[in-house]
Amino acid sequence: MKLIVNGQERDSAAATLDALWREETAELDLPNTKGFAIALNGKVVRQPEWAKTSLSDDDRVEIIRAFAGG
Repeated sequence: MKLIVNGQERDSAAATLDALWREETAELDLPNTKGFAIALNGKVVRQPEWAKTSLSDDDRVEIIRAFAGG
């Protein structure tokens, strides 16, 4: 399906936000989702809901990673 992820069009096989997060962060080899937030079509989705939140064509997803420092 076609998604807009962080402002860029992507083809993705991910069916849920959790699967998309794993797809988008695969090269980082992260142990967990700590420090990340996801918004779907402008609405923040809590991490426990990622695996239950389905994606559809043309959804807009923002994946944000928190960093400490200034």
